[in-house]
Amino acid sequence: MRKKIVAGNWKMNLGLEEAKALVSELKVKIDHQKDSLQSHGQKLPEVVLFPAFPYITRVVDIFTTYEGVSVGAQNCHHEEEGAFTGEVAARMIKTVGASHVIIGHSERRSQFREDDQLLAAKTKQALKNGLTPVFCCGEVLPDRENNQHFQVVADQLQKGLFWMDDQQLAHAVIAYEPVWAIGTGKTASPGQAQEMHAYIRKLIADSYNQELADKMSILYGGSCNAKNAADLFSNPDVDGGLIGGASLKPADFFEIILALVNKG
Repeated sequence: MRKKIVAGNWKMNLGLEEAKALVSELKVKIDHQKDSLQSHGQKLPEVVLFPAFPYITRVVDIFTTYEGVSVGAQNCHHEEEGAFTGEVAARMIKTVGASHVIIGHSERRSQFREDDQLLAAKTKQALKNGLTPVFCCGEVLPDRENNQHFQVVADQLQKGLFWMDDQQLAHAVIAYEPVWAIGTGKTASPGQAQEMHAYIRKLIADSYNQELADKMSILYGGSCNAKNAADLFSNPDVDGGLIGGASLKPADFFEIILALVNKG
């Protein structure tokens, strides 16, 4: 069975005290719900928190040995180490207790001009250092309007991710981001989300095998919130979400987590 995952990308937000308050409130909500769900034979999905770099160790310390909650970084450098002032290596991220790293978020692609070759190198560093890459892909509005969205996503995956062998790919997570729906208040309809997620799963099956495709977790990341999460997650090929703004609001983020509980 595929992992159900809700990931919270905090981006460049929150002061330290705000971050600590967010995590503390979320932990209380998780603790309160766990026993109730367990009594009904249910459990929470995997939760992965992606704070800014300075807060990673703080969040790791709070959730150390806490089953079901992991911590990741929002980015990593494509080299193992060296004279790269201001950058953070995958090895460093691993040594402070994080387990995941986001690769190729749409903001990194657009604002920092990260291309597929660079993202492939970052993904290699993540795997080399025992991190789970959450590899993002997705189209901008003109791509969708010109009916090129499938080809754009296929190119991003083929060039950035599908250099792996099947055992390596099994350790990755894919996040589909319709870029036109990020921070705009727009959201892909449940049908649009399912269509692309099913397409991505078929790409994996065609490039590797059906067994691997059936095991891969594919997350939706495009203005998913407490109101639309249940509809988006009801799709058979949507295995959770990469959540942006709503992850900064503990009550909303927890509602999104609960929306995934009843998914079969």
